[in-house]
Amino acid sequence: MKKQIHVIDRRQFIKLGGTAAFLAATGGLPFRAFAQGGSFVVVSHAVHQTVATTGDGGDIVSPWLAEHGIGSVDWRTAGIAQVHETLFREASLNQTNLDVGYILNTQLFPRIANLFEPLDPYLASDPIEDFEDFFPGMRESLTIDGQIYGVPVRHSTSGLHWNQAYFEERGVDGPPETIEQMAEIARQLTFTRSDGQPVYGFVLPGSGQMHANTTDIARAWNGDFITTDYEVVCAEPPMVKALTMLREMFVDGVLPQSLISIANTDLDTWMQTGRAAMCVGGMGRNRIYNDAEASQFPGQIETMSIPVSEELTGQFEVAPVKTEYWSLVIPQASQQKDLSWSFIQELSSKDAHLSMALNGNGPTRASTYDEPAFNASLPYAEAEKKALAVARVPLPAFDRSTEAADIITEAVQSAILGAMTPQASMDQLAPRLEALIRG
Repeated sequence: MKKQIHVIDRRQFIKLGGTAAFLAATGGLPFRAFAQGGSFVVVSHAVHQTVATTGDGGDIVSPWLAEHGIGSVDWRTAGIAQVHETLFREASLNQTNLDVGYILNTQLFPRIANLFEPLDPYLASDPIEDFEDFFPGMRESLTIDGQIYGVPVRHSTSGLHWNQAYFEERGVDGPPETIEQMAEIARQLTFTRSDGQPVYGFVLPGSGQMHANTTDIARAWNGDFITTDYEVVCAEPPMVKALTMLREMFVDGVLPQSLISIANTDLDTWMQTGRAAMCVGGMGRNRIYNDAEASQFPGQIETMSIPVSEELTGQFEVAPVKTEYWSLVIPQASQQKDLSWSFIQELSSKDAHLSMALNGNGPTRASTYDEPAFNASLPYAEAEKKALAVARVPLPAFDRSTEAADIITEAVQSAILGAMTPQASMDQLAPRLEALIRG
């Protein structure tokens, strides 16, 4: 009879109460035979393997393998959810052949952190090159109870994308210097083209990541739903101002009526076909919007940092937008942790970061943005560096952060669609978030 492999996701793991209960529930099943013939096992998304091994920047893994006499890296790639399911499952065992895992910032929260090796002893005895060079918002959120659990390796950070052709056609001076100017310009760029196609001045993806996308607008006032030190501030003026602006744009027809059903992939098409004049999204989407084979406006979609509000001019050069990122971690149950640390060191070096950036990676080191080779390949490099200097995660990681994102989305939609006023919606949301955090 074939032995069954038990698969468990993060929510199930938490409900089981941690490592001991998980092992009891699964019978302590070992990791299936990953390491064969001296291989080194990494669980990641396919893109992580690609940027580390393929592209203009070259293969940075093969020299490390040769140096350590290892036959190969056994890349176990999967979708984002499956990566984390595998990582949490294997890290919960008494022993695993998994050496290094990639983890999203949203998944590394206090209750999960004890599954991974604290990296402070390694940083002290055999440090990573210029660790302070990693952007501060990332280092901060990787520090839990005073200890560092991961090293950031890839990011996606928000920016404002705008169609230069429409600015010229409509006689609009730009780009906007404040978020208030952006809202007014969006009104001027809402029109119907000569071919009958309606153009919306501004589009914000409303499906899937509404809580995070709304945060980008609120950061123009330095607003949050929950701060990085777990304070609920959604009902305070910054967030209410952001929602009020979005509500007014929705009423005026600047935002499309189908807002809540628009996903990031839909927005790609809207920008490529000119249905949207401006949008907020990861700066890396600039390449998609300017794709000569898919876009009607190749080379005409510009990307910049999201501007701050008038009242914060002088306090911030650009809005402290959201950043989401992947980090490298070592499971506590790994069997060759020194080798795992060596691998992390290799991928975290300045040279490796430049190579991966040239392969299409979003670098998490500030110094990479000063490299001429990288700047020449990325027209928005300076804007992205400015954003990353102040960017922070949209929500801090905690046990029930997925539930928090869901109820935030409901409240935001209620405010924008007009079911409740922005203030009333946030007043109602605040105690629900408090209950999730404190409970």
